[in-house]
Amino acid sequence: MEKRRVVITGLGTVNPLGNNVADSWAAARAGKCGIGPITQFDTTDFKCKLAGEVKDFDPESVVDKKEVRKMARFTLLALGAAAEAIADSGLDTEAEGKDIGVILSSGIGGLPTIEEQHARGEEKGMEKVSPYFVPMAIANMAAAQVAIRFGLKGMCTCPVTACAGGTNAVGDAFHRIRDGYEPVMVCGGAESCISPLGIGGFTSMKALSTATDPDAASLPFDARRGGFVMGEGAGCLVLESLTHAQQRGATILAEAAGYGASGDAYHITSPSPDGEAAAHAIRSAIEDAGLTPADVDYINAHGTSTPLNEKYETIAIKKAFGDEAYNVKVSSTKSMTGHLLGGAAAVEAIACVMAIREGIVPPTIGYKEPDPECDLDITPNKAVEMPVNVAISNSLGFGGHNACILIKKV
Repeated sequence: MEKRRVVITGLGTVNPLGNNVADSWAAARAGKCGIGPITQFDTTDFKCKLAGEVKDFDPESVVDKKEVRKMARFTLLALGAAAEAIADSGLDTEAEGKDIGVILSSGIGGLPTIEEQHARGEEKGMEKVSPYFVPMAIANMAAAQVAIRFGLKGMCTCPVTACAGGTNAVGDAFHRIRDGYEPVMVCGGAESCISPLGIGGFTSMKALSTATDPDAASLPFDARRGGFVMGEGAGCLVLESLTHAQQRGATILAEAAGYGASGDAYHITSPSPDGEAAAHAIRSAIEDAGLTPADVDYINAHGTSTPLNEKYETIAIKKAFGDEAYNVKVSSTKSMTGHLLGGAAAVEAIACVMAIREGIVPPTIGYKEPDPECDLDITPNKAVEMPVNVAISNSLGFGGHNACILIKKV
């Protein structure tokens, strides 16, 4: 079967930097910090005080008031991002919906809903929980609700691979189109678990930053980094075959050209110290696109701000790129958004598209103290204007999931 070229024709996001692509990209270019004090619950008795919360998001802008109470927040954020991406693409989903698929990741799903309904069950009896509890909480429901809302009847699925899920979603959608299964896919990821159990669980395992200064909390590649900052949000992309996009006169934003995935088979939370499997995912994405490391201009790193991640990700990049590792621009937009878990990678793929479109590499903000073990060009503190023809986005997930997507200029 002849492989089809795959292009990106629509983008949509709701994240801590903005509730649409234009606002969030402008903030990223400017190096703004979207992290602040947690407002979704009382943190008086919590060590962790900060998160990357979505601000001023009105769920009734997405669905009517009656439907809002039937959906978890991660699903509402996904619907907001999907609505923008589909509108941006100009697709006629009413006419073409039967052929359009959805692959939308979530790492945890409706955790706050589980907490709320468990508390209600403890008080009133477990058979008195909401009849919408299960379909609100399960992680696949964002994908399902996007499909329902827009009548998309192609393949509909939800990769649950922790923080690699969004890249798996985009990569799997890319291969579905390239190999001829669907002409169009809506793909990405969504997450919202800034809740007592979510924050408490990650704090207990010493994964979260307990900093109190928002500007010194998410510090990828900095020697002071001490844990990630929880974020929430969603990102969606519309992918379609080049032929389909041309036939309908769509605006083509960029081309999805390569995808690689691998497993560390090492540890439940730590990346593998040798970086070999992560490097394999990166090499696979580059080879899948028929390119070489020298062709890559920008890497949107996983860059979580944990002590081990950047050390081992640096090793993986060096193994994948060889001598070219010091010639490629690297940055972590998590320095601005925090870590959106299952929603992170799709937002970062959007950043790659915008970097290509505008010729701007977004910065790694908050960088003050170099770490000799993280000695790549991490674009500290200020965006850099330069031609970006090829960008890759790295994602590493708990359990050893590695994924990499390559996006290039058309």
